[in-house]
Amino acid sequence: MRGSDQDHEFDEFAVAAWPRLRWAAYLLTSDHHLAEDLAQTALVRTYSSWRKVRHEDAMAYTRRVLVNLNIDRLRRRRVHEVGDEHLGDRPEPETGDPLGDRDELVRLLATLTEKERRVLLLRHYFDLSEAAAAAELGIAPGTVKSTLSRALAKLRATATEATTDTITTGRNR
Repeated sequence: MRGSDQDHEFDEFAVAAWPRLRWAAYLLTSDHHLAEDLAQTALVRTYSSWRKVRHEDAMAYTRRVLVNLNIDRLRRRRVHEVGDEHLGDRPEPETGDPLGDRDELVRLLATLTEKERRVLLLRHYFDLSEAAAAAELGIAPGTVKSTLSRALAKLRATATEATTDTITTGRNR
């Protein structure tokens, strides 16, 4: 295959994969700018290996690169990142507001550990089987099951607590 054909094929893949990669990165990081950086870097690394990547598994390869980039970022992080919760009160989202629902989802995911977030993302956002998620993360399938169980229990408890707070105080967290 000639270089321009490969470039065109990669361009099509990148355009199709971009929204899902960016959203997955956002769910991992809770930061729009960092998510875009991670998704772009994952696509750059995929492009540099495009000849070797089996084209039917290009999304799996890029997803693995994205998750590994985030793991590397966390290992290198020296400075404690400060979230926007220190910037003051945010306006209350309206009931049924899709942006408010997304904001709530990101806040709920922020209560999980990085490992729990990765497992949850691979299992439920990318719809991987337990075995596939375990292989991608380099852990045992039983670890995927127990980590996912713990993560879902935390999410249920946090969501219940947030709902109780909203009912008793009339305010979202």
